[in-house]
Amino acid sequence: MADEYAPISVLFVCLGNICRSPLAEGVFRDQVERAGLEDRFEIDSAGTGNWHVGQPADKRMQATASRHGVMLTSRGRQFGHADFKDFDHILVMDRSNLHDVLFLDRTEQFTDRVKLFREFDPEPDDYQVPDPYYGGDDGFETVYAIVERTSEALLASLMAHYGLTEAG
Repeated sequence: MADEYAPISVLFVCLGNICRSPLAEGVFRDQVERAGLEDRFEIDSAGTGNWHVGQPADKRMQATASRHGVMLTSRGRQFGHADFKDFDHILVMDRSNLHDVLFLDRTEQFTDRVKLFREFDPEPDDYQVPDPYYGGDDGFETVYAIVERTSEALLASLMAHYGLTEAG
């Protein structure tokens, strides 16, 4: 876990790292910055698959985020075993991602760092962020709403856990 001077590291993980996890990274980063806590956090995203490594977020997700004032600037990358050591909190978007990430932790040394993102959602439904990739624009807006409220709750939880207060 992070010491009092090290940044709190948070990694968001989905399947391809072009829709849900880059959105969560961008929204959470925006909320952290509005709280004046950007120097206290390291935020990133990754995918369990390698299909979109190096690519920007899906254009539909970028457009949805932009309508809400959030810019998505990350590039796709694949989750790797080193991420277990590099991140204090690994938040996955669905149960399939959870399985894939935990499968890489063969010694079960890091399972306490991995959680379903929606465990922090005040309206968790089935605890999974639906993948909007093969659907229409409505799915991207639905995912945005889920990610926004869950990120707010996540930030509040981490602030309480680490004894942080808003800087602004």
